[in-house]
Amino acid sequence: MESIVMYRVWIYNISILDIWREKMARKQLQNLTEPMYYVMLSLLKPIHGYGIMKNVDKITKGRVKVGAGTLYALLSRFEKEKIVKKVSSEDGKKIYVLIEKGLEILEDEHARLKLLVEDGNLLLGEISYEEEN
Repeated sequence: MESIVMYRVWIYNISILDIWREKMARKQLQNLTEPMYYVMLSLLKPIHGYGIMKNVDKITKGRVKVGAGTLYALLSRFEKEKIVKKVSSEDGKKIYVLIEKGLEILEDEHARLKLLVEDGNLLLGEISYEEEN
């Protein structure tokens, strides 16, 4: 009987730990860094690591640089948290793509950033003449 009780407690503890980890992962990804945001944008279509680095550079006109170490650390984390998945390997290049959870996080961040810009426009008075008419 003791082993059954211990087993149930062990499963219960793992469940609580899993729930806590999921909440922490979501909280940590609530506000993305610029590199995270642009990497996730690049992953809307299947792409390999070097392609992501080039894409981020192109999208940001060189303003944001993502090095290989940062990129592969992010991809590893994203894959572990089920934000991206590896879809194939071609010529030694791993191809990744954003999946549902990642798309939700990216859309939430995009909406958050739009609100920041709207607030800034309102308070800084940078609303264009066309928007006022």
